[in-house]
Amino acid sequence: MFDFLIQGFGVALSPLNLGLAFLGALLGTLFGALPGIGPINGIAILMPLAYTLGLPAESALILLAGIYTGAEYGGRMSSILLNVPGDAGAVMTTLDGHPLAKQGLAGPALGLSAVSSFVGATIAILGLTLFAPLLAEVAVMFGPAEFFALMVFAFASMSVMMGKDPTKTAIGAVLGVLIGTVGVDSGTGVLRYTFGMPELYDGIDFVVMIIGLFAISEILLMLEHANRKDSDGDIPPLGRVFVTLKEVLFCKGAMLRSGLIGFIIGVLPGTGASVAGAVSYTTEKRLSDKEGTFGNGDMRGLAAPESANNAAAAGSFVPMLTLGIPGSGTTAVLLGALMLYNITPGPMMFSERPEVAGGLIASLYIGNLVLLALNLPLAGVFARVLTIPRWVLVPGIAILAFVGVYQLHSDLTAIYLMLIIGVFGYLLRKLGFSLAPVILGYVLGGLMEQNLRRALSISGGDLEILWRSGISLGLWISAAALLILPWLLPKLLKARLGRA
Repeated sequence: MFDFLIQGFGVALSPLNLGLAFLGALLGTLFGALPGIGPINGIAILMPLAYTLGLPAESALILLAGIYTGAEYGGRMSSILLNVPGDAGAVMTTLDGHPLAKQGLAGPALGLSAVSSFVGATIAILGLTLFAPLLAEVAVMFGPAEFFALMVFAFASMSVMMGKDPTKTAIGAVLGVLIGTVGVDSGTGVLRYTFGMPELYDGIDFVVMIIGLFAISEILLMLEHANRKDSDGDIPPLGRVFVTLKEVLFCKGAMLRSGLIGFIIGVLPGTGASVAGAVSYTTEKRLSDKEGTFGNGDMRGLAAPESANNAAAAGSFVPMLTLGIPGSGTTAVLLGALMLYNITPGPMMFSERPEVAGGLIASLYIGNLVLLALNLPLAGVFARVLTIPRWVLVPGIAILAFVGVYQLHSDLTAIYLMLIIGVFGYLLRKLGFSLAPVILGYVLGGLMEQNLRRALSISGGDLEILWRSGISLGLWISAAALLILPWLLPKLLKARLGRA
């Protein structure tokens, strides 16, 4: 593992990749600071530009990963200053972050969140370094049947843990799988859902899908809310923009515990930063809130979700790199970015493309230091991003979206398809659906179908191969438990209380 990391730093410390790590951290912070933009939209907008510029796969991934981790840092700004979460992962930050800002501690709150983010991300990156190569060695034993069972487990965990409504999450994942089947079936040559349109024979391009689903739908929501006031007041004065050592030491237990919780949750497919933030906050409240100060401006209530959010972001790279299973909606987009370069994430990537896996892991160390160096002294500068009016922001996002798609395809059909998907994504969001399950279903559906066909081809059509091995059987049992327990436990508790 040490040799692997040394090789990774050799890739990440090249002048090009070092500059891209810095650029990704800077742009990610800006994207995260803008309410509603977040890491997925940032990556969706810049991915086609990185691809058309001819960047190597490792360099493109370093840039996009920098945007991902940077957006987790940036999302705290609007949460603390405006009481508007930058993304779903920053919701818990508002509970104590904004009360601190109202008390005249906006600057220290921003500084503490930067330090907490650094601590949580460091814990997770160390875990990624230690466990990813080991997990990759175990994953080499996976065959098509085991990978199919793993995909089923990923869908089961996603439907239970992602979003407030498991039914809508499952429906969204199914919609994503259906969209992924459009085009010529690679196994039989049959046309599926093309409606006689030759432009759909190759399926719906990944870049068109994510830019339409996220960026265009976000533009439509911004236009809808153009006259709506997003905050409960102006940006409060920052005051001092640094956090004292005493304040950091006061929160050290919350940072360390939440960083570990965030990493563990981030490794689980389909969870992500929002779940990590909620679990870490409630855990820390039970452990530390002796005076009842949580929710009224307690610094530990700010440090816990910030540490967990960034730990979950780094932890979600573990299943993506080792198993080819996205740990979150953003890593699903990164998985698609690798597929643009004809790289299949999974255990063999560590041996076949070590410069990609090693360079990415090493760049996370570098990017984490860059983010701390940027966010501590420049918090006031980044906060100015929140004052950008919508009449500037909306056209800017639209231009980047249209240019990115047209650069890749040079075809107006792709633009029209992007707009159709954007309207579809907007309608889903209005109906209360999360878009992350849709993109996860789109990415995983094709892999799931391929592994099912390979497994059945090996067994001559015998379905028993899908649960014959101990690994696949364990995954099937785990998936069933995830789906049954949330439904069964409330009924058991109610029956027990009734008897009592």
